[in-house]
Amino acid sequence: GFTARSCFPHMSAASYDLTSRMAPFLDRHLIFPLLEFLEIKEIHSADDILRSKLDLLTDTCMVDFAVNVHTKLNKTDAPADMKNRRDEIVTKLKALKEECQPLLTLIHDEDENSVMKQLRTDKMFNYSTLTEQYSITQANVDSLYRYAKLQFDCGNYSFSAEYLFYVRALLTALGSEREKSVHALWGKLASEILNQNWESALEDLGRLKEFIESRTSCTAAQVLEQRTWLIHWSLFVFFNHPNGRNAIVDMFLQDRYANTIQTNCPHILRYLTAAVITNKRRRTVLKDLVRILSEETYTYKDPITEFLQCLYIDFDFDGAQQKLRECETVLTSDFFLVSCRDDFIENARLFIFETYCRIHRKIDIAMLAEKLNMDVGAAERWIVDLIRHAQLDAKIDSEKKQVIMGQQAPSVYQQVIEKTKGLSFRSYVMAGNLEKRQQAEATTVQ
Repeated sequence: GFTARSCFPHMSAASYDLTSRMAPFLDRHLIFPLLEFLEIKEIHSADDILRSKLDLLTDTCMVDFAVNVHTKLNKTDAPADMKNRRDEIVTKLKALKEECQPLLTLIHDEDENSVMKQLRTDKMFNYSTLTEQYSITQANVDSLYRYAKLQFDCGNYSFSAEYLFYVRALLTALGSEREKSVHALWGKLASEILNQNWESALEDLGRLKEFIESRTSCTAAQVLEQRTWLIHWSLFVFFNHPNGRNAIVDMFLQDRYANTIQTNCPHILRYLTAAVITNKRRRTVLKDLVRILSEETYTYKDPITEFLQCLYIDFDFDGAQQKLRECETVLTSDFFLVSCRDDFIENARLFIFETYCRIHRKIDIAMLAEKLNMDVGAAERWIVDLIRHAQLDAKIDSEKKQVIMGQQAPSVYQQVIEKTKGLSFRSYVMAGNLEKRQQAEATTVQ
């Protein structure tokens, strides 16, 4: 369906693989990319991956895919009932297509002056206009919803994304179909993710977040669960969208989402930590992140979270160096983080260096190279580049092979800027929350 569910079988997971912990909060279609990645990286045995795929495919309509996986796993032809199911699905697709044909005719009209384009341009695309002028019924809309859902289950994500866009617009206008409209939005988000349309996916993510936070009919437990799903689904968007590493920090460090992570899914701290480390502009949130990591160290830790703990809680530079080596293994074996491996290593070295520089006036380059997991020549060139680009107030003593630090006391002006930098954003969030609460109370009174 369009809602997340637990469907990942028990596997002897590699020590840093989080797939089995994340699967309960993902739609089964979103788990396939993770399995493909694990298969390519050979993190688990090929047969384990195939069995997991086959289990996931059981409740989908991707019969051809299931037949291929079954044949590959068992080295025999798929059973007849699996092949017969394909005919049943094709028949169902044809029947649903016929039921919603009046709407499909409007949607697929590619003429420049098509009815659909004119209606959208004039902001007249709504249920009442379609009913009055084109005899579209609620049954047609319901059929299009079921047709889009079936297309999604068949793995035709471009069709499901397109149809769910129209379904959602029409269901929202009906008012009484609010729940179905929300399910359509979850389905559209999943479709956009699987189509890798990150801009549309980010917009849908924002709409879902707004809906979850404005919903007054749900219990606290239901809202917590929906936030947990949204956090997991958002990883696909945040680690692929150009502005994703800013957006993930903004969202995950909001109090309600930070509380959700700490309560339901502390393993997400891996991704929040990686986003902060790779984002030079978000150093101001380090204090909040380190506090959360220290609170959750008994519920979740891995080399990425332990790296910051070693550096900013224990000031253990040797430990940080060891964790940085282990981070490389985690990064290369994680579906979401593999693309930011080089950024992470570069920025993590800078973190070590900056922290070390705060407590030392003179630093031996050979010793620094060891702590940064670099050879002496590479470390010296790296430091020279930092000085050249004005990222470091220091000079190199070539004879003694030392880095001599300059005075680094920040000005009072700079301290005030740092302390007040987050105030405008926090004020904006607080004002938005108050406005939503007032609207909810007004709706309840009415």
